Amino acid sequence: MNKIVLVGYMGSGKTEIGKLLSKNTNIPFSDLDNLIENELEKTINQIFSEKGEVFFRKKEHEVFLDKMNSDESFVLSLGGGTPCYANNHLLLQASNVTSIYLKASISTLTERLKLHKSGRPLLKDLSDSALTEYIAKHLFDRSFYYNHCKHVVVVDGKSPSEIVSEIEKLLF
Repeated sequence: MNKIVLVGYMGSGKTEIGKLLSKNTNIPFSDLDNLIENELEKTINQIFSEKGEVFFRKKEHEVFLDKMNSDESFVLSLGGGTPCYANNHLLLQASNVTSIYLKASISTLTERLKLHKSGRPLLKDLSDSALTEYIAKHLFDRSFYYNHCKHVVVVDGKSPSEIVSEIEKLLF
């Protein structure tokens, strides 16, 4: 059973890398945010605006725990904050889990996220100038949790296929 969990800040490429890794390894892919949206029949933005972040984090933990306790093999991309709440980071250490932190620099994340702020509830109201500071603070706060992953893959300046190739070397 392969449980491959991709961790990293929003914009680090977890979903894109997860889909490509899934295709190459023939292991089914899931995105935790999509699992939550499907269960609640609402978008992440709707959940945040209607129920708030505390409700979202509780539901996120519940769906993550259910997935991790399943007997299936999967590639799973987490939300950027998932490891930081409800001791979710401890699940990344399980013996049957290969957890990988997709580590991106502040400048890489800023460039990627500038273009997609409106679709991200925690960023949508930030000016471009405030975005870099916001990312830097969050990365500092979250690095403890992200670094509970068993592996770290730096994504700066690499194509998705190069990153997946690096991950496959860790797996096989």
